[in-house]
Order: sequence, then structure tokens, then C-alpha cells
Amino acid sequence: MHYALHDGPGIRTVVFLKGCPLACQWCHNPESQGSRPELMITAERCTGCEDCLTVCPTHAAILEGGVPGATDACTACGRCVDACLAGARTIAGRMMTVAEVMSELVRDRVFFEESGGGVTFSGGEPFMQSAFLRSLLEACQDEGISTAVESCGMTDRQDLLGMADKVDLFLYDVKLMDQARHGEATGVGNETILTNLAALATAHAHVIVRFPVIPGVNDDSENVSLMIAMMRRLGLREIDLLPYHRIGTDKYRRLGRPYQLADLQPPSAEAMENIRRTFADAGIEASVGG
Repeated sequence: MHYALHDGPGIRTVVFLKGCPLACQWCHNPESQGSRPELMITAERCTGCEDCLTVCPTHAAILEGGVPGATDACTACGRCVDACLAGARTIAGRMMTVAEVMSELVRDRVFFEESGGGVTFSGGEPFMQSAFLRSLLEACQDEGISTAVESCGMTDRQDLLGMADKVDLFLYDVKLMDQARHGEATGVGNETILTNLAALATAHAHVIVRFPVIPGVNDDSENVSLMIAMMRRLGLREIDLLPYHRIGTDKYRRLGRPYQLADLQPPSAEAMENIRRTFADAGIEASVGG
């Protein structure tokens, strides 16, 4: 994503790497959870031409009652996408080399230099592709491009700390402090995440905590108080408060997946300001929106 303004300082290009060990109920990039390319369908665009059925090599493309779809035999090869002139079928994710990614990034160098920006590696979880991430970070260093990595922290500590000297800024997601509640909301516990954060806070000079504020899930005073105590203990003084939004809800429909928080509404501006002020009163620099 080019010209991003909320994923680190300045104007940035965000590289999304597929694959994530978490399955957060509110995830707004569900297409990034799986490690392989995936078919997404916008049914209302389908004209019923059936060209997709003709070209599919595994006969996975289907059209039932005028609604396009695919069976489990789909390999996301993209042939149906190429055949669909209406744009009803798209592929989320593509295989790329380090050189191909870098050719995109260096084009934006002038924007980075003029704004104090750079490249942010996000996902998914970038450390799920640790070797690829390391190569990209090294290539950015060679090109003099500033880097940021957004991580959920559920990764091998050796990989995390081993790349710390190649990253200018870490954006580290913390959702819930209680392990059981974290498991219910994300599918995994938080022990590794929190111990990795403690290690990173010691090893790296610039770590910003990112807190997705999900009403009724993690916006309670107990969770906020525990987070403040943890940050103060680790000497972390910056946090981005990211209010829940519904931008990604349509992606679940296009992927053929249910969305667990379909009735949830975003937090009010007043609620976000109250949380921001709570952190600020504890000596933590808090911003809403990143």
C-alpha cells in the first residue's frame, strides 16, 4: 500500500506479508491470515457469463443460482480471475521475490526522504516469513530506506531479536493482558507475546505499543490499567490507540467466512479520548489512530 500515513512516521509504503498465528475476532485483514494466495469473490459483480467455469483447470469454479463460488479444489491459480472481465473474482496475495518488492519500494524513495517516512512491514505477521523479512530489511538498509515492522509478537524470540538491529521502529500489538481472555479473543495465549515484548524493550530503543480498542472485548478499565502497569515496568512510553472499525467486514463475505463481530459498533470519540487521557495521565504518550 503506497502513501500510508498511519503506520509509522511520515509517508510510508506498507508491505503486507501473508500468514498469521493469531485469529483475532476483529481482524480487518482476514485475507492475510492464511499463508497462501486466496480467492475472493464479489458476487454482485458477476454477470453469469460462465467463463470462469470454462477455464478452471481443477473444475473448482462454480455458479449456483447465479452466485459465483469455488469448491475446496480451488488452488487460487488465478485463471478464473483473468477470465472474469466483470471483476467478480480476485486473488488476495501473490508470490514475489525480494527484488520484485524492492523495485516497488525504491520508486517511493523521494516521498520517504521528503517526509521522514519509509517502509512498514505488516501483515498478517511479518515474522511468519522470517527469512524473507530479513532479506527485505537488509535490502532496505542497503538502499538507505528507513524501516518499521508491525508485529503481534507471537514469534520466535531469536528471530525477533536477531533482526532488531535492522529495524528502525517496532509497532508492537498488545490486545489483552489476561491470558485466558486473550486466548478467547485471538485463539492463542499471550505469554510468548508479553515475554517477547519485555525482551524487545530491553534490546531496542524505539518500540511503540499498538492497542486495538475493541468495545466490550478489551476496553475495560482493568485491561487498560494492567497495560499501563506493564508499559511503565518496561519503560515503554508511547502507545497508538486504534479504534475498532468495520472496514474489513465485507472481506469475510468475499472469502466465504463468517464474521463474529457483525453487530459490534466502533467506540465513540469520547470513549477513545477517555482511554487516551488515562494513558496520558500515567505518563504515556498516547495517540488515537496511529
